[in-house]
Amino acid sequence: MEDKPITPSPNLPNSNAAPEEDKSLMHIWGGVPLQGQVNISGAKNSALVIMAGALLCPDDCRIQNVPSLVDVNRMGQILSALGVKVERKGDALHMNARHLHHSKAPYELVSQLRASFFVIGPLLARLGVARVPLPGGCAIGARPVDLHVRGLQAMGADVHIDHGTVHASVKGTNRRLQGARIYLDYPSVGATETLMMAATLADGETTIENAAQEPEVVDLANFCRAMGARIRGAGTNTIIISGVPRLHSTDYSIIPDRIEAGTFLVAGAITRSDLSLFPVVPDHLTAVIAKLRAIGLHITAETPNRLRITPGEHHIATDIETLPYPGFPTDMQAQFMALLTLSEGDSVITETVFENRLRHVAELNRMGADIRVKGNHAIIRGVPRLSGAPVVATDLRASAALVLAALAAEGKTTIQGLHHLDRGYEDLGGKLLKLGAKLQRVDDPEADAPVIQTVAPGQV
Repeated sequence: MEDKPITPSPNLPNSNAAPEEDKSLMHIWGGVPLQGQVNISGAKNSALVIMAGALLCPDDCRIQNVPSLVDVNRMGQILSALGVKVERKGDALHMNARHLHHSKAPYELVSQLRASFFVIGPLLARLGVARVPLPGGCAIGARPVDLHVRGLQAMGADVHIDHGTVHASVKGTNRRLQGARIYLDYPSVGATETLMMAATLADGETTIENAAQEPEVVDLANFCRAMGARIRGAGTNTIIISGVPRLHSTDYSIIPDRIEAGTFLVAGAITRSDLSLFPVVPDHLTAVIAKLRAIGLHITAETPNRLRITPGEHHIATDIETLPYPGFPTDMQAQFMALLTLSEGDSVITETVFENRLRHVAELNRMGADIRVKGNHAIIRGVPRLSGAPVVATDLRASAALVLAALAAEGKTTIQGLHHLDRGYEDLGGKLLKLGAKLQRVDDPEADAPVIQTVAPGQV
């Protein structure tokens, strides 16, 4: 396969398309059991930050197991605009930041991708200056960058925000950040990753206390270590980074996506199906598996990196509170809400991570769910069945929740807002088709509709 620059993929909607231009639809006919094995793609949230981390190295880097997603395309375009050579070959990205020459990230791309703010740390570390517009992404909460800014200031950077852009620079002859002791008021994944990357090339030792412990933080630390960084404590609440003068070339493979794996576990649960997932890291799914078992599902580890879900006799209500890792992930909240709408009894979901992440409630209620919202709590009373309806996805994980609800609902559901889905799931519709789902994606509803695709249950 020939190397090619990162451009909008022909298999994805235009990654520069504004949401209002998105005309794609997904029709799902529910009530069809699923069966077979689904292959889990590389972790989106690891891929994006590791791509930014490649800015730290002036040599060739090869990153494997990179999912084909709109967000990955956007990040590739942002890095290319900064002077980085980015080419895709299969599931691998070949990157070279030797000629990193721009310190300003382009607003028109950054405004569409929250993870683009990650580049501020590597840019400061490499160039001593960075200008990054305040980020965009899903409208699920404010997600301020103050923790990033205060941490960079503690490392000696002059940081100010002017006209929507964060300006950061390091004074002095060598323009290098200085090691510091940083306490995060909240264990923010983004702040932890930004500051960890910035510290890899700083003078002296940096300690990040109350650090995020997510598997994606560990993955980034392992990637940086593979380039020669000195990092210890990743995966705990205290990370210590000893700065080095330079990083070197590496070949690195990204971990499986725990949120995609969790989504397919819920797909098996909500359709009462027997599914196998590979590859996965079961330890990354501890909280998700515990809640599925509490609801009544059977989860077994067939091998160290393969999970199987089989249905139980009854689905019973359970309460969920989202928390930083190793607590229950906010990125699985919407999917579990879909499952709990069909579980016996009353459940309460408490969202503590993002303040605006319950907008999918109205769409699930359109399908016959019985959900009430009070503040950051959703009270779900289980119903015997859901009914197909036209619904609109409001963010990435909400779109997955609507797909799951549609798989279990009676009749046909039509989902709009697939640009959200394409940001974070690699060919979710295609994978479900190969498991036996009955669905149809129409990327231009004004064109002639294609024949409904069906694939016999089996391997994905």
